[in-house]
Amino acid sequence: MATLNNKIKNKWNKYYNSNVEVSTRPSDVLFFNQHLLPKNGDALDLACGFGLNAICLAENRLQVTAWDISELALEKLSIHSKQLNLKVCCEVRDVLKHPPQPNTFDVIVVSKFLDRKLIKNIKKSIKSNGLIFYQTFTKNRIDKSGPKNPDYQLDENELLRFFSDWKLIFYKEEGVTGDLKNGFRNQAMIISQKNKL
Repeated sequence: MATLNNKIKNKWNKYYNSNVEVSTRPSDVLFFNQHLLPKNGDALDLACGFGLNAICLAENRLQVTAWDISELALEKLSIHSKQLNLKVCCEVRDVLKHPPQPNTFDVIVVSKFLDRKLIKNIKKSIKSNGLIFYQTFTKNRIDKSGPKNPDYQLDENELLRFFSDWKLIFYKEEGVTGDLKNGFRNQAMIISQKNKL
């Protein structure tokens, strides 16, 4: 298991050390819906990569934790957040081995990451009235962007089903309907709120 863990860590360190094109803003699900964030609370950017979601959460005055298996990505996030005078607690963490603890976060953001075994942990770790902002790749897409392995691609409306017992705030999955040159393609996004306990 340690060898597999090191392989995964090395893979992502290599990826983040390459000339990968870095977005200049957080994921769409968060960027266009920041107004839905609470005024305070604890937020997690899970599998954060370079942490643009974490930066956005910190800019919205939340107490932010960012987890990733790549120490290289987190080093870059730590430097970036300090340059912006923002506090982000960065932690190298294999989220599959060490998922979030129950009832710990008011907001969790997940972007371009999918492991179905982790969904129940994510749901348990969000506090009553807390929010999930989730965006990742779908099988029903117009090109080959994103992961090639279908295990890391959502089935149609699967993201919606993950949180079907929560209050739906926003959902978008356009698939291959209509004018394929326009719109939100290759991914699905959701914002849901955990019901009061």
